[in-house]
Amino acid sequence: MTVKDCGGHKGCECDRERLYRKLCAALVAFILLVLFVILIVWLVLRPHKPRFYLQDLSVLCLNVTPPASTYLFTTMQATVAARNGNERVGVYYDQVDVYAQYKDVGITVPTRLPVGYQGHGDQSVWSPYLQSMDSVQLPPALAVALAQDETAGYVLIDIRVDGWIRWKVGSWISGHYHLRVNCPALLTVNEGKGSYGANTGGGSGYFRFQQAAACAVDV
Repeated sequence: MTVKDCGGHKGCECDRERLYRKLCAALVAFILLVLFVILIVWLVLRPHKPRFYLQDLSVLCLNVTPPASTYLFTTMQATVAARNGNERVGVYYDQVDVYAQYKDVGITVPTRLPVGYQGHGDQSVWSPYLQSMDSVQLPPALAVALAQDETAGYVLIDIRVDGWIRWKVGSWISGHYHLRVNCPALLTVNEGKGSYGANTGGGSGYFRFQQAAACAVDV
């Protein structure tokens, strides 16, 4: 059996090694303690995703005339409500956009919502206007499908909310989390009678939103 010599310079090296081990052990213990505290705080607070509801969708114009043109012209106003159901956690809404989709293709340009804070149990309601701004061109097959849906009397539109939120607990504010919301909206065309090929794009009461519904939320 060999005995480790810790005399002279080697003794200094041994002391330094023991010091490094103690420092590493203390650092690991500190990290574990911080993680444990974060876990306890998270389990106690348990921030829930805000709940979103599509309360109304007013379509003023929705016009596409294939095959002559695949450009879509639309103006609509969506009324979206969000509720923070957390008792101890607030929500900051940063850089949140709203836009409309048809069959997973954007049919309006994004409209930015105002930056805001939602306290415990608070509810916010936004009513942004959504427009194509003469810049939306649909793929030919999609333009035909939209015209056919209008003719049939029913059109399914998705109102999307996309942006970034932060959680607030006391004076602590988290980093950004990606917010994705999908609100399906079933519209009747001409009271379900359809356009019968005359794709006029709407008018007062031509498109009607059927029923307010909860939205799918992912954070």
